[in-house]
Amino acid sequence: MSENLGAVAPADAAVPRSPSPAQPVLPLRHPGRWLATAVVLVLLAQVVHGLTTNRFYQWDRFGYWFLRPVVVDGLGITLQVTAYSAVLGLLGGIVLALCRLSRNPVLRAVSWVYIWLFRSVPLIVLLLFLYNFSALYHTLSVGVPFGPAFARFDESRLATDMVVAVVGLSLNEAAYAAEVVRAGILSVDQGQHEAAAALGLPKRYQFSRIVFPQALRAIIPSYVNQLIGLVKGSSLVFYVSLLDLFGTVQSMGSTFPGDIVPLLLVATAWYVILTSVVSVIQFYVERHYSRGALRTVPPTPFQKLRAALRDLRARVRREAAL
Repeated sequence: MSENLGAVAPADAAVPRSPSPAQPVLPLRHPGRWLATAVVLVLLAQVVHGLTTNRFYQWDRFGYWFLRPVVVDGLGITLQVTAYSAVLGLLGGIVLALCRLSRNPVLRAVSWVYIWLFRSVPLIVLLLFLYNFSALYHTLSVGVPFGPAFARFDESRLATDMVVAVVGLSLNEAAYAAEVVRAGILSVDQGQHEAAAALGLPKRYQFSRIVFPQALRAIIPSYVNQLIGLVKGSSLVFYVSLLDLFGTVQSMGSTFPGDIVPLLLVATAWYVILTSVVSVIQFYVERHYSRGALRTVPPTPFQKLRAALRDLRARVRREAAL
């Protein structure tokens, strides 16, 4: 026992070790990433070079047609059809989604059949069917089934080209919007429904004040994709004799065969602008409804730009101080 207590510790244990010098941290190299970047830049340069040097595109004629009154009028019709169809389609989708979630078996069955049918029928077939609807029913009446009619309407006067286009797009859009809205409602936690019911609120207030605002976080991204598809799908109204943007370009291309390519480029540019505007609106709406779900709201592009400029000024000052 005494021998163990009197044992001398090793000499190297008593001497403190000097700290090792800090090793520089080298970033991980990614040669594949740089190679892919170089390939993409080369391909992008080739595309830009081809667009600017190929005379077949006729960019001077593109500039001539871009803001022509006839093109702007067609663009206005596209905006009208899209706006009306988007609003009516969303309202119809909300009603159909609530019917799908209802406890009433009749409402569930009818809404399911509607969604199944209109998602199965191509949009162009639906538009052409509605365009020729007057051949099947010359007049429309409201009254008792198999009984007297209280009011009659002349279908040929009601079914103008604009009405046919809006009704057809709205019926088709409602079927897809219903599934988007239903998925958004089902994404809300069941505890939120129970908490709303525990407060003793009426059903309509539970849905409008608690459930639906939370469901919008899941509804908006998916429905905006539907809205972008609606903007492009509105070009099909040309087949029901409504001269929207695409219909105007088609008719002008028939009148001026040499300007077909620049006219198609004009239509492409306007559709890109419209979908870009919708995407910007989507960003700000999503940002608004993300409050409460995220700890920090995503910065806007202007806020990112200001932050980058502020960091750049700070870096310049540090380098000047050195």
